[in-house]
Amino acid sequence: MNAKKSWYSQAVIYQIDTSLFYDSNGDGCGDIEGITEKLHYIRRLGATAIWITPFYLTPFLDEGYDVTDHLQPDPRFGSISAFIEFVSQAKALGLRVIIELVIQHTSSQHPWFQQARRDKNSPYRDYYLWADEPDPNDDPPMFPGVEKSVWSWDDEAKKYYRHMFYHHEPDLNLALPAVIEEIDNIVLFWLRLGVSGFRLDAASHLTKQAGKGDEKKGYWILNHLRQLVTSTNPQAIILGEVDVPVKEYRHYFGDGDRLHITLNFWLNKYFYVSLARKSARPVIDALDQMITPPDGCCFANWLRNHDELDLEGIGEADKKAVLKAFAPDKTMYVYQRGIRRRLAPMLSGNIQHLAVAHAILLSLPGVPVMRYGDEIGMGDDLRLEERYAVRTPMQWSSREAAGFSSAAPDELIRSPISSGPWRYQQVNVEKALLSRNSLLHRIIDMVNARAVLPEIGNAPFTLVRVEQASVLVILYQSETKRVLTLANFSDRPACVTLEQLADGYWEACLEDKHYSAPDAETGVELGGYGYRWFSQQCD
Repeated sequence: MNAKKSWYSQAVIYQIDTSLFYDSNGDGCGDIEGITEKLHYIRRLGATAIWITPFYLTPFLDEGYDVTDHLQPDPRFGSISAFIEFVSQAKALGLRVIIELVIQHTSSQHPWFQQARRDKNSPYRDYYLWADEPDPNDDPPMFPGVEKSVWSWDDEAKKYYRHMFYHHEPDLNLALPAVIEEIDNIVLFWLRLGVSGFRLDAASHLTKQAGKGDEKKGYWILNHLRQLVTSTNPQAIILGEVDVPVKEYRHYFGDGDRLHITLNFWLNKYFYVSLARKSARPVIDALDQMITPPDGCCFANWLRNHDELDLEGIGEADKKAVLKAFAPDKTMYVYQRGIRRRLAPMLSGNIQHLAVAHAILLSLPGVPVMRYGDEIGMGDDLRLEERYAVRTPMQWSSREAAGFSSAAPDELIRSPISSGPWRYQQVNVEKALLSRNSLLHRIIDMVNARAVLPEIGNAPFTLVRVEQASVLVILYQSETKRVLTLANFSDRPACVTLEQLADGYWEACLEDKHYSAPDAETGVELGGYGYRWFSQQCD
């Protein structure tokens, strides 16, 4: 399948925390029916796919990533019939549904683990990774400062069990055929209910487990999942969470027979270096070093997600620059590697700055992913621990509980932000929709412009070098059209000279404000944090 012609290569993905988006039944928790009720809003935003966090049966100690039954929705999120109706209504609006495939671990309360720990002869014993003594050379825990080791003692089993993440999330033995058979059943079950794909959680960790500790020997599991998904539904995809050195992404694409899409952590980190330094050069250098995905594959880009902003691997000088700009207080930093803030507070709520960040996101090679609430400039709650700071209820209106739920305050799964500059009374969807100059309307305009310029993100691209360090210029060219996107990382105006402008007429497609027409001699003007897109028909 050619990525240029596939639905997913031209998708705009909207990422939703299931429990925090909208509560349809007044019990204080967001649910599947709540997402269904808000589908028209998501479509109005211009999204073409929805990625939702886990809604499976769970103790909910890790936002649902601690699963006790992969085939059953948790009652707090709704029924299986509600999920089927959600997928059906989404499809009717042209929206595809991507769900989480959490197979690197389960909850410690999963029946498999409970039987495994109680009986050494149980067939489920080998579903997990056990040891008489922890391996002193094993990986460090993913949550340093919260977990001391990836091994914990189990009194009932009289052994240590491995957990890359929290101690209540034991790792699965992905080298065991019986476990793979269970996973296959999970994948087939949800495909048959109409999902369009899976976001593969912790993909780089599960390959290592599938390879018995050797990541390279575990890539087979990606081939296996790809073959299973494609043979069941050729249009369905796997979107992988892969945070590895940039050249290693090629292993996760394979020869176009592993992941369809990988989340581009590499570029995301350097995006923030560019924001901090007010220079396009870090992003340009990062794009220069990226691999070219094989046919049928692409990268996914985002500004913020539901986890911390991971800064590992970018070098101390760049890391210090980002921390100084966006996390000057230690309470804003987490796990010794990242920032636990939303985009709007990091950019001081400056709408123009937020707008250019989204314009850049939507102009990069690959698929854009937008986190719920970022389109209205939602803030964070640093009083919450760890990553929960960026996991607060969607702010729909200035009504009580941000219009998220009709439940009493003490019944809410989490309180919305109710004080400070990002309080729901001030920042909400209703208010944003009523203001034509809001961030929300600007983003809607951007997404609409991108929809009529399919070259952006898909066609072969060239990074156009300009003298101004703050300006990013990307030229996309298909057989029928050329598209130029420009963005200014600085708050100071810039003017760039482009030789491409001498070659015929360029139509303005998107601008942050009114500018004079571009000229080959005088150049293209950009205001502080300005952005402009142009297109030209090819002869």
